[in-house]
Amino acid sequence: MSTNPNAPLAVQAEWRTLVMPYQQPNMQKAIWQLVNSFGGLGLCWGLMYLSLSVGYWLTLLLSLLAAGFLVRIFIIQHDCGHGAFFKTRWSNDTVGSICGIFTLIPYKFWRKSHAIHHAHHAELEERGIGDIWTMTVDEYRQARWWQRATYRVFRHPLFLFGLAPTINFVLLTRLPLGGQASWHNGERASVWWTNLALAGWVAAASALIGFGPVLSILLPIIVVASSVGTWLFYVQHQFERTYWEHRPQWDYTLAALHGSSYYQLPRLLQWFTGNIGFHHLHHLSPRIPNYYLQQCHEENPALQQVVHLTLKSSLQTVWLVLWHEKERRLVSFREALQTEASLAHPSATR
Repeated sequence: MSTNPNAPLAVQAEWRTLVMPYQQPNMQKAIWQLVNSFGGLGLCWGLMYLSLSVGYWLTLLLSLLAAGFLVRIFIIQHDCGHGAFFKTRWSNDTVGSICGIFTLIPYKFWRKSHAIHHAHHAELEERGIGDIWTMTVDEYRQARWWQRATYRVFRHPLFLFGLAPTINFVLLTRLPLGGQASWHNGERASVWWTNLALAGWVAAASALIGFGPVLSILLPIIVVASSVGTWLFYVQHQFERTYWEHRPQWDYTLAALHGSSYYQLPRLLQWFTGNIGFHHLHHLSPRIPNYYLQQCHEENPALQQVVHLTLKSSLQTVWLVLWHEKERRLVSFREALQTEASLAHPSATR
């Protein structure tokens, strides 16, 4: 079976049919993920506290491991948001809300924005909610100087993967920013309930071991985990031959299979990231629990014919910042400027 973007709609429907057997949650697998993820994070917290008496270098080293478990907890929250981790909505919402206290991400508010991301991923007219700010070459060319400057700063790797994730997860998610007037009050309320629960357990931990040690333990974990999470979300959508389209030509199935990558990670990193590297399958069917994504990929060769990234090849995506509509690919600022120069002086280019 081909994954050609021009394939008939009947074939595209068959792609969806292939994933249906993997959409049933498994209670045993779900419980085991909760145990090893929260258990691993709790163990790391304990070791990091003990390491403070040895040297902060050891605390920082352990924070890398703790961040891995926190990313894994977010994947559980992510599955709960799609109603995929457990069979019942109550179970998904309860566990998802608890996960949100640890990840600093209000569960119901994030669930709503993420649902919009899935419903309109790669649709050019619907950018702005649940995705990374991406301009087209023409938009960038027509923007004012301060808009260009702002976009350049935002898309620089040091800001996008360094400073911005911490600002976003520590500060911006404390407020119901970016929501629409039509959103239910419960989604906004989840922000304040998450903040209250977060303040409560930080206060309790501070009363037990002191605010300084709590901050010394939590902050490096949050910094690393938020940067890793942002990178994963970025690289699984922002690669050269990704898919963007205007409506009504935009197609959900094509956006899933051609606008999302298969990010092949080493087995240990795949475990910590909850198989989210099989992102093309996740977008094709968000109801597949993370613990079935690899099986779905391996048992369906037709679904393996997608953009395949490795750790090494994924590093090349950091400079792809503008969508070139005519060439249907992401390009760098340099490529965009070269295109602009050739349009302004065609004879010189020749």
